[in-house]
Amino acid sequence: MRKLALALALFAGISAGAEQKAKGGDEELLKLARQYFKPLPKVAKNPENPINDAKVLLGKMLYNDPRLSKSGLISCNTCHNLARYGVDNLPTSIGHRWAIGPRNAPTVYNAAIHIAQFWDGRAKDVEEQALGPIVNPIEMAMPTPEDALRVVKSIPEYVELFKKAFPEEKDPVTYENIGKAIGAFERTLMTPSRFDEFLKGNTDALTEEEKKGLKTFIEVGCAGCHNGAGVGGHMFAKFGQIKEYWKEIYPYVLVGKPAIKVDFGRFGVTKKEEDMFVFKVPSLRNVEHTYPYFHDGSVWSLEDAVRIMARTQLGKELTDEQVKSIVTFLKALTGEIPKHALELPVLPPSTKETPKPSAQ
Repeated sequence: MRKLALALALFAGISAGAEQKAKGGDEELLKLARQYFKPLPKVAKNPENPINDAKVLLGKMLYNDPRLSKSGLISCNTCHNLARYGVDNLPTSIGHRWAIGPRNAPTVYNAAIHIAQFWDGRAKDVEEQALGPIVNPIEMAMPTPEDALRVVKSIPEYVELFKKAFPEEKDPVTYENIGKAIGAFERTLMTPSRFDEFLKGNTDALTEEEKKGLKTFIEVGCAGCHNGAGVGGHMFAKFGQIKEYWKEIYPYVLVGKPAIKVDFGRFGVTKKEEDMFVFKVPSLRNVEHTYPYFHDGSVWSLEDAVRIMARTQLGKELTDEQVKSIVTFLKALTGEIPKHALELPVLPPSTKETPKPSAQ
């Protein structure tokens, strides 16, 4: 009995030591992770667009209302489907009269915390971004902002909601306020995950394999660009820092797909040579659901995307084990979609003054 007791005590001591060592390692990893990342906010605030319940409700309705498009068929949710983690899962989106857009539609979830909007950063925030597609001829295709306003002003329920959402304004039904309302709604679309719990100090929130993947993600160098609360979205970077990205992507493009069109990125906005092939670094939140990847939607596999990024941005050839480990961590970034985002609003009916949809 004495020998058994000693054996049990020795085993308990070894187990306790191993657990203490593991906890020590977890604390070191947490300390390292906090140098690069921080938890998501509950709401992405904007002092220039204070949020109130009426504004968020109005924005949610406008986000889902296809009457803001010329055809009466396309809404914000068409390309940024809230039930599909804020994307349409197409290489590039389909717009008015089946027009094919030039770039992949990024997720709307957590987008409000980004440095800017669109791949080339041409909109400063979600409020400004929300207005672009409405009058883009290959997206929602409204001829002018005034055409969108005519739709809204023809519906009494919308007019009343604008008054509640912007109570201090004498004439609140403006094109700018359409963007502010949609932006206010989008600022509530945060998707916290177990990674946020880890960053807050609960080191048991991630599995051992996920923690190993996080460590690999940092050590390889991915966190140099994919950092902050969004694990990306907070800076611009050249795509093809070490190797030309299109040469690396080509082997992964599906047979029969048209040739890759070279995109000059932010250069198209700034006309500065240093912005050639520069894009906003995408957020990796919910990345397992936001395929296909990159600005051109050319790669469907997350594993392939990781390999390509390592080659083009870091000049590294990752092992299969490293890729698997990183992907395991990335899947831990899948968050919880807020309940209100998945509850469709009942839209007010059109009136006889509401402009009719047009397929032309």
